[in-house]
Amino acid sequence: MKKFTVLFLAAAMTASLAACKTASADADSNGDGTQGSTQSEAAVSDLGYDRLIIGVDDTFAPMGFLDENNDLAGFDIDLAKAVGEKLGVEVEFQTIDWSMKEQELMQGNVDVLWNGYTITEERKDKGVIFTEPYLDNKQVVCVMADSGITSLADLAGKTVAAQAESSAIEAMAAMPQVSSTFSIAEFATNDMAIMDMEAGRSDAVVADSVLLEYVISHKDDPSQYVILDENFGSEEYGIGVRDQALCDAINGAVKALKADGTAAEISTKWFGADIVK
Repeated sequence: MKKFTVLFLAAAMTASLAACKTASADADSNGDGTQGSTQSEAAVSDLGYDRLIIGVDDTFAPMGFLDENNDLAGFDIDLAKAVGEKLGVEVEFQTIDWSMKEQELMQGNVDVLWNGYTITEERKDKGVIFTEPYLDNKQVVCVMADSGITSLADLAGKTVAAQAESSAIEAMAAMPQVSSTFSIAEFATNDMAIMDMEAGRSDAVVADSVLLEYVISHKDDPSQYVILDENFGSEEYGIGVRDQALCDAINGAVKALKADGTAAEISTKWFGADIVK
């Protein structure tokens, strides 16, 4: 599920930071839970960034996508902006080739991967440092209602579409007793995979439940689509970075947003309920 250059601008921000430190001491003595946010701001000021460049896949609704006005919108977009405000840093979103996301991060082209980004061991092995998980997800199977496919066993001999280098590919590979029975067609985006199924070239799509449920609900006739009860497993979304200090700062900001209710508000806006972990 997609640059944290944090240099606080000038003396005014220095004064603000000093005030935050004072507030932190007060919060600690009062035990009201606000200290974590202030500590995050103080830590971020030492990281050498003046902005946070966030790599996204702008086709991943409802996490990060282009809306009807061609503006970038979504749950992760709103949450990232809120984190930026907590940390006192500008955030900039950069659309990237999602199949090359880890390379973009490790080469310094972006500072953060944040767009429905599943925590996996394979990605950790590539050097990605993940924050604490903030959302649950599943890799589910979507078919057309008239396909006759009702179970994973029914996929035998079929063609299954999925986004290249996505956690859907990893999830299917983790169940070879099933995935070895069908062929996989990989696409640059989930949208392309869904369109291929709609055109009848693929028989099913495997993708994030968060995405498929949202996309189907916005179709002209959602009844044409079915998500199977059986799936390719549960997973968690995290925010990917390349250094631990930045990870700690983001963790602190997200924790503060959960504590003050902002995360719940953003979640309710996009999902109709507070589903943040």
